[in-house]
Amino acid sequence: MNALTCWVITDGKPGMENQCRGLAEALGVEPVIKRVHLRSPWRQLSPFLRIGNRFADSPQGDPVRPPWPDLVIASGRQSIAPSLRIRKASRGRTFTVQIQDPQINPRHFDLVVVPQHDRLRGPNVLVTRGALHRVSRAMLADAARTLAPRLEHLPHPRIAVLVGGTNAVYQLTPTIMGDVAEKLAGFARDRGVGLMVTPSRRTGADNEAILRARLTGPHAEVWDGEGENPYFAYLALADVIVCTCDSVSMVSEACSTGKPVYVIELDGGSPKFRAFLDGLYRDGIARPFTGELESWSYPPLDETREIAETVRHRLLARRGHS
Repeated sequence: MNALTCWVITDGKPGMENQCRGLAEALGVEPVIKRVHLRSPWRQLSPFLRIGNRFADSPQGDPVRPPWPDLVIASGRQSIAPSLRIRKASRGRTFTVQIQDPQINPRHFDLVVVPQHDRLRGPNVLVTRGALHRVSRAMLADAARTLAPRLEHLPHPRIAVLVGGTNAVYQLTPTIMGDVAEKLAGFARDRGVGLMVTPSRRTGADNEAILRARLTGPHAEVWDGEGENPYFAYLALADVIVCTCDSVSMVSEACSTGKPVYVIELDGGSPKFRAFLDGLYRDGIARPFTGELESWSYPPLDETREIAETVRHRLLARRGHS
């Protein structure tokens, strides 16, 4: 697959781009990243407005013009117009993969990848439990080598604490953050565990202040936001993972490690998130975080590589018949 040319097309949102890049990397290809911006009225009406897609691209985004790649992996509403245009202009030579429900008939793409909690189904629709991502054994090993010497002082078991924050459906309140921080501090104090904590941009200043005030001392490392985020190194070096529930991608990445994953439930939610989390709990992959600390095992949730194999086979079949 190394000879293939591949474009990743999104509007630049990290969550979408990382899913696309993860699939490309699992295929063993180095993608060209295209962050697109559509003109009006396509920006507002895509994907339902499909007339004149060749005029939809705005110069504010990356150029989308020939020569066309062998493979397009795209995600998000703004990516659909260029993806459809490439498929048509290349006369079907470019294999198009759309990640997440495009809200139009999946027959407009070669493959569509959707999470289980979406209702879209079809002969060219691949269904995953969680989100595709970039986490792999090689990536974690590299991240661990870089940071392991600096974290030698942390005792085992080590807990990676991945803190998201408030979004459109969930709210991380200071009350929740305080309760979680108190439980984690108790683990360090009473059970001698090591804590590796990484907040995100959505965590919020008040919640970060709570973490920093309560998780102190030689048994705790709270990332200060400077330099590269140690997120992947923490995943690699942890014995147990505790993460907030607000990101399907983050929970999926945690569950790809095969390590025990505790999920911090936040205020709010949606039926889709609820179905995703309950499925993980039901199948013994993750558990709600209640202040317990146990160990269990499960087959790692390695769906990115499984989807990559399907894409590989279908793409090779296409090329063999072209």
